[in-house]
Amino acid sequence: MVTVDDVRRVCRDLPRSEEHLIHDRVKFRVGQIVYLAFSRDETVMGFAFPKEERDALIATGPRTFHLPRESELRFNWVQAWLTALDEPQMTELVLEAWRMVVPKKVWAAHLPRLA
Repeated sequence: MVTVDDVRRVCRDLPRSEEHLIHDRVKFRVGQIVYLAFSRDETVMGFAFPKEERDALIATGPRTFHLPRESELRFNWVQAWLTALDEPQMTELVLEAWRMVVPKKVWAAHLPRLA
C-alpha cells in the first residue's frame, strides 16, 4: 500500500512542484495547476490524466481506478485507491501527472528517458 509520504518522496525533487494544504487536503501543484490531490482521509489519490484515456485506464484496473465526482469530469483527472497501488505504479502515475503540467523543456531536462 502506498501512503502520502511515499508520494512526497517522489514529488520533492520534481522541478516547480509544491505541496499545499488546501481545505484540509494535501495537494501538489505546479504554479496554480494541481496535478495530485488526496482525499481528506488520504485513501484516494486524484491525479492529472488525459480525459480521452481514462476510460481505458479504469477498464484495466476497476478495483484500483475510478472516475472523479461528476463536477470534475470536465478536467483531465482520474482517481485511484491508495491501497490498490504499489510503489512503481504510483511513481509512474505521479511522474506522468507532473509531466502534463510542466513545460516540455522542464520535464525533458529532469526525465530525459521520457523525452
